[in-house]
Amino acid sequence: MNIGEIARRAGVSRSTVSYALSGKRPVSDDTRQKIQRVIDQLGYRPNASARALANGRTSTLGLVFPPAGTHYTGMQLDFIGSVVEAAAAYDYDVLLSPSGADSDRSFQRLLGERRVDGAILMEIRLQDDRIDHLVAENFPAVCIGRTAQPDGDWWVGLDHTALAAACVDHLADLGHRRIALVNRPERMLRAGYESAHRGLDGFTKAAAERGLTARTYNCGDDAPSGHVCVEQILRDDPAATALVTLNEAALGGIYRGLAAAGRHVPRDFSVTGVVAGRWAETVTPQLTAADVPAEQMGHLAVELLVERLDHPEAAPRHHLLAPPISLRASTGPAHTHPDAGPGSNA
Repeated sequence: MNIGEIARRAGVSRSTVSYALSGKRPVSDDTRQKIQRVIDQLGYRPNASARALANGRTSTLGLVFPPAGTHYTGMQLDFIGSVVEAAAAYDYDVLLSPSGADSDRSFQRLLGERRVDGAILMEIRLQDDRIDHLVAENFPAVCIGRTAQPDGDWWVGLDHTALAAACVDHLADLGHRRIALVNRPERMLRAGYESAHRGLDGFTKAAAERGLTARTYNCGDDAPSGHVCVEQILRDDPAATALVTLNEAALGGIYRGLAAAGRHVPRDFSVTGVVAGRWAETVTPQLTAADVPAEQMGHLAVELLVERLDHPEAAPRHHLLAPPISLRASTGPAHTHPDAGPGSNA
C-alpha cells in the first residue's frame, strides 16, 4: 500500500496526501479526515525512510555507547534499557552505535549519513574527541557523563567525586582507618574516563582529610579480577578493614575473595561503593552503596535531547546527581582480624 492508492481511494491528489502526512502545508479538516479514514481502513503505515525525506526527521535517536572492555556490565545495560524506554515514550526509536572514537566507522556513518536526529553519548572521557566532532558538525547531542570543561555541553552526570568521598566518610565514621579503592581497569584511567578519574580524586582527597591509610587499585571489569584484586589488597595491607568499589562488574569476585581469605562481611571487613541499586541488592550481604540512578539518568538524557531537538536555539542545560548512600548490610564497625598482625586498628 502506498500514497498513490490512498490518494485514489480518498479522491485527492498524491501531493495532498503527502501534505496531510507531513504537515508541510495546510490541508482542510474535511480532507484530512477523509484521508485518515482511508489510512485507518487500509492499516497504512508510512515508510520510515520516506517520512524522513518528507519532514527531515528520522524519529530515531543514536546511543553511542562503546563497551569499555569485551562486554557490557550490568550497569551499562541498565543505562541502555533506560534510554530505549524513555525514547519510546517520545515515539523515538534508538540506534545503538557500539563504537565511539572519532575515527570509528559506525560513529562516522551515524553523523555523515544523518541516520539519527540526535545522539546520546556514554562512557565520557575528560577530553573526548567525539564531543568535539559533534560540536564542529553542529549535531545535537547529550552526554551521560561530563568532560573536564562541560559548561557548553548538554549532559546528565553523576558526581563521582562526591560519591566516592561519601563512601570514605561513611567508613571513617565506622572507625575504619585502613581502606582501599577498587577502581575500573588501568586502560580506562589511561584513556581518561571521567568516572574513574573523578572517583579516584574523591577517594584520595577524602581519605587524606580523614587521616586514613589508603591504597588504590585498578581492577578488570569481571568477577575473577575482583577476586585477584582482593588478594592483592590483603597481601599489601593485611590490616585493611574496608574497601570502596567503583567497579560493579567485579563485585561478586570481591565478595568471593574476602570469603576465601576468611574475612566475614561486615564483621571482619566492610564493603561499600558506587553501584546501581538493583545490583547492590543481588549480593549477600546486600551492599551499602551510593546507588547509581541509571533509569533516571537515561530518562533525563532523552528529555534533554528531545528538548534540544525541539528548541535548537535553547541554551545548554545539565543535571548533576549525587544520590545519598543507601545503608544495607555490608558495612559495620571496624574490628581487627586475627591475620592482620600487630599494629592494626582495634
